[in-house]
Amino acid sequence: MIIQTENLWKKYGRFDALQGLNLAVPEGSAFALIGANGAGKTTTIKTLMNIIKPSQGTATILGVDSRRISPRELAQIGYVSENQDMPGRMKVAAFIDYLRPFYPGWDRALEAEILGRMRLPMDRRIKDLSHGMRLKVSLACALSFRPRLLVLDEPLGGLDPLVRDEFMEGLLHQAGEMTVLISSHELTEIEGVATHVGFLDKGRLLFQESMGDLAGRVRDVRVMLDHEAKLPAQAPPEWLDIRASGNVLGFVDTHYSEQGLAARIAATVGSARNIDAQPVALRAIFTALARATREGSATS
Repeated sequence: MIIQTENLWKKYGRFDALQGLNLAVPEGSAFALIGANGAGKTTTIKTLMNIIKPSQGTATILGVDSRRISPRELAQIGYVSENQDMPGRMKVAAFIDYLRPFYPGWDRALEAEILGRMRLPMDRRIKDLSHGMRLKVSLACALSFRPRLLVLDEPLGGLDPLVRDEFMEGLLHQAGEMTVLISSHELTEIEGVATHVGFLDKGRLLFQESMGDLAGRVRDVRVMLDHEAKLPAQAPPEWLDIRASGNVLGFVDTHYSEQGLAARIAATVGSARNIDAQPVALRAIFTALARATREGSATS
């Protein structure tokens, strides 16, 4: 694992921002860390990057304890944050010239390709750039030295659709050459990039798995009954977002099994005239899980 945490806690007074986090990011993956605001995504990333210290537990990144990251490891990690500080008075070209010597693996040909593709204004000062342009500068700098690990902390927030597409296009051009850890609320965009996903809620990791496994076990189910549909008094714990309309009962099944579904439906609401199960997009999965978590009924 290129990133691994064991029983990681971060406390701020009486508030536990992280609670026993056990995260494992496989090398070569594009791992999406998702969760509502305040779930602990940024705290996790800042702990991994040694920006803040954990209160308990351990975190390793590139095989090194996060608290002992050296320039050798940092030269292999690209980092882009929504609120990243950059020297506003420097022009884009001067900033890139300044960074280049710090990274032995900096690729000038790749740099030129990325800058051309992103159409960055090299002669403008960073403080005069839009938010989206500043993020593209950060990404260009983070990609040009071919990092082994790229960490993206909420990089898409506040970007207009065109800039967001250009940002993701720049990322996709180097997909597969590095491991990517990305936290974001823009689930539609990262769904096309992510190979693995982890869901954080109030500092706890509810689940982590490959996108293939997640897509295989979650279905949106619509059941047509011979009678009026009613919300079941006691539904299986793996059924989330249950709704009834007319003679149709709908729910998100988080442990879908074609063989066992009909029997569970019959035992819960009676015989069904028709059962339709469809794959669920990542955003819909996140919404169902978040709602169930608030209601205290989430299951992984």
